[in-house]
Amino acid sequence: MIDTQGNGLVFLLCVPRSGSSLSTVMLQNHSRIFATQEMWFLMNLVDLSRADARAYGGSSIVRQFYQAMVSEEHYEKACRSFALEIYNGFLEGSGADFIVDKSPRYYYMLEWLDRLFPQSRRIHLQRNPLSIAASFKKVNRHIGEGFNLTESLHSSKLNMRAIDLTLGLARLDAYFSEPHPLAYALKYEQLVMRPQEELEKLCAFLGISYEQGIERYGQFVNSTKADMFYSMGVGDPFLSTHEEAHQGSVNNWKNILDRQEIELYCRVLGANLFHRMGYSEQLVEAEQWTGVRVAAEPDHEIMERLHQQLAVATGCSWEPDYRMKAPGNGDIVKVDSVQSDAGAEPSVKPDPTLEAMVTIRQLQAALRAADQRLEHGYTEQQRLRKQLASAHHKLQRIKSWIPFGHQISAWASQRKMVRGGKS
Repeated sequence: MIDTQGNGLVFLLCVPRSGSSLSTVMLQNHSRIFATQEMWFLMNLVDLSRADARAYGGSSIVRQFYQAMVSEEHYEKACRSFALEIYNGFLEGSGADFIVDKSPRYYYMLEWLDRLFPQSRRIHLQRNPLSIAASFKKVNRHIGEGFNLTESLHSSKLNMRAIDLTLGLARLDAYFSEPHPLAYALKYEQLVMRPQEELEKLCAFLGISYEQGIERYGQFVNSTKADMFYSMGVGDPFLSTHEEAHQGSVNNWKNILDRQEIELYCRVLGANLFHRMGYSEQLVEAEQWTGVRVAAEPDHEIMERLHQQLAVATGCSWEPDYRMKAPGNGDIVKVDSVQSDAGAEPSVKPDPTLEAMVTIRQLQAALRAADQRLEHGYTEQQRLRKQLASAHHKLQRIKSWIPFGHQISAWASQRKMVRGGKS
């Protein structure tokens, strides 16, 4: 279960269209991981005190209530309790130890995440920014909304996709700029090229053993986890058309973005961001294609305008160049199991008796969870069986009416003809 410090909780942090759906649909196949589509609910909690307009009114009263009567510490404690109820509710009876909250745009509240769950693990999913922009354009064209990168970056109104592609990327880059024992960098391109190898390393970071074949998500499509994942209807709409990772989307930005979009976007981000993220080669390709050398620093005028648009619309206030908080002297960071699971030679020979006791405790916990699930689920199972039987009975009755319905329709048509077309 997730505790108040966030042990057992994993945040998959990225901007939209970075490949988070692909990562999650693989991770959810692990028996010790509960992962599903985007949750986003923490964003509702962090903005709860803003009390947007409601039909029943009282917005100003609610805002005053939070500002005058609820301390920041009390508010965060209440939000933490609510979040734990949600997370542990998902874990209950699942047999999993970890829950992955994959919610693009959590870059919006990184300071708050650090305060709320300081011991949570955080995965930084990175992708070539040009490919992210291309994915926005491709997906929005597919769903009929359209997306013009140039217009979005120059818009005088808030455009969250433009925020994702600029401030979101820069903010996550700063947040993960320094090594942290609870942080892990995962590159989309490497996951696509070598899925098993990357998942093995990711499982080692979590302190669990890799389970064979979890990257071939097409083999799990009929599982309960997959049903929950695909029923959400968000994320990559093309994911379900493949059974495992494919490389077709790695460099498709060359075929989707035009020269004007590429030149502007690279200039807005600045060359340094590409270099820090490890996409120097892709930047060189973009420069060669456009014939424009990208300056090291971002376009501060555009970045500042976007920041002001977001601040006015949301009231958010970010610490400049905010970094993931380093653990203090009193903090406990559980990373010992990661090293041994990663294949490195342990400094101390493991005690087989101790390992057996750990395994026994894990099995006992799993059995207790299974017993609870069976106990609570039996009554519900019987109720659902009765509903299913009733539904089948109704369906058969409706089917039996269809021929008779056709006879009535034919009889009515003949009668109408005899009466000269009158009803």
